[in-house]
Amino acid sequence: MIEISGFGVVLLFLVGSVAFVMVTMVAGKLLRPNRPNEEKLTTYESGEDPVRSAWGIFNIRFYVVALIFLLFETELVFLFPWATVFADEEMNTATEGLWGKFSLIETFIFIGILTLGLVYVWANGMLDWAKPKPEKTDYKSKIPKSAYDHIK
Repeated sequence: MIEISGFGVVLLFLVGSVAFVMVTMVAGKLLRPNRPNEEKLTTYESGEDPVRSAWGIFNIRFYVVALIFLLFETELVFLFPWATVFADEEMNTATEGLWGKFSLIETFIFIGILTLGLVYVWANGMLDWAKPKPEKTDYKSKIPKSAYDHIK
């Protein structure tokens, strides 16, 4: 009987998974109905018809907000393993609680660095959204003001 090493087992899983995906894709292509029309071939973006090129200029504030969001999502990704690894009861008893104190200090340093980043961004006004200033008009409505009195 042929013996397969650990790498051979991984290779068999990879080959099997690729073969499974390919077989299901081909079966789907052969079995599904294919009735293209003009409506189905248009670009779909939130139910809106595209009106311009996708390479248009957008406000840079969206990029800054996305980067700040990613910063704090990264914080959560790093804090979860700390919470699980540093809460190891066996390590805490072996080091007489020093492991837990070290982890708590390290976590506060990490959160402090991220807080400094948030304070820097906030102090430089990067979180301030430019609000349009409404302009007063000289428009006089034909509807009398008394028509709006019953609305509260």
